[in-house]
Amino acid sequence: MSFIAQLAHAEAQHDSLLCVGLDPEPARFPGAWKGDPARIFDFCAAIVDATKDLVIAFKPQIAYFAAHRAEDQLERLMAHIRRAAPQVPVILDAKRGDIGSTAEQYAREAFVRYQADAVTLSPFMGFDSIEPYLHYDGKGLILLCRTSNAGGSDLQAQKLEGGERLYERIARLAAGAWNRNGQLGLVVGATFPAEVEQVRRLAPTLPLLIPGVGAQGGDAAATVRAGWRGSSAAGTTGAIIVNSSRAILYASSGDDFASAARAAALATQHELSAARAVLR
Repeated sequence: MSFIAQLAHAEAQHDSLLCVGLDPEPARFPGAWKGDPARIFDFCAAIVDATKDLVIAFKPQIAYFAAHRAEDQLERLMAHIRRAAPQVPVILDAKRGDIGSTAEQYAREAFVRYQADAVTLSPFMGFDSIEPYLHYDGKGLILLCRTSNAGGSDLQAQKLEGGERLYERIARLAAGAWNRNGQLGLVVGATFPAEVEQVRRLAPTLPLLIPGVGAQGGDAAATVRAGWRGSSAAGTTGAIIVNSSRAILYASSGDDFASAARAAALATQHELSAARAVLR
């Protein structure tokens, strides 16, 4: 099943737009696990098991594993998700961006070593930094477009010759000439709902990965209004994948961390679903 099909299936099966980001920080682990990077897999697997029926996707952030020499634990986690939640696609948040043989190796890392269903990429070196990933049939490539950080405006909001902004150019390319395998998506931050709406206008059928809800302060309801379009006579628009990480992972610092994570995920899922129901 392709990444796009997996998203549609998970959204329908779980009635969810929520993506749980897996950003393990051992310093914030509960109880006896606190400060122990050897427990990264155990912590993340417990979060997965507690939330697997509530999500449209999981999104492990590779730097949180690599910084602790825990790439082997990331491999174990990816395998665990495939066993425990085979219906849920996994987005490897790597933000890779390079060309030629280096890009080929990054693509192999994401799709062969880690068996990810999709990967986040930086498009700022142009199409030839994206092209090697297209060789993996059915895999999703999610391009940075209008990111959730304030500093993203330094480049992404700048006007190009002709008047369009850089993030708008990326959205047009991703929805058009670059989308040769029909598997491209875009990253747009919940902290900029007007830009989410503009990207959706320019790329009506692409999935949007939307970080920034929760600890970064993005508004869940505004995000759904800006990015979700449901079905129309022209067909179903792209999914929105609304990510929350820290607000769910660290909902409790006690032994009840997994059940607290589930409660936080359930509350966010309900908030997103309520906002979507208004638009139907």
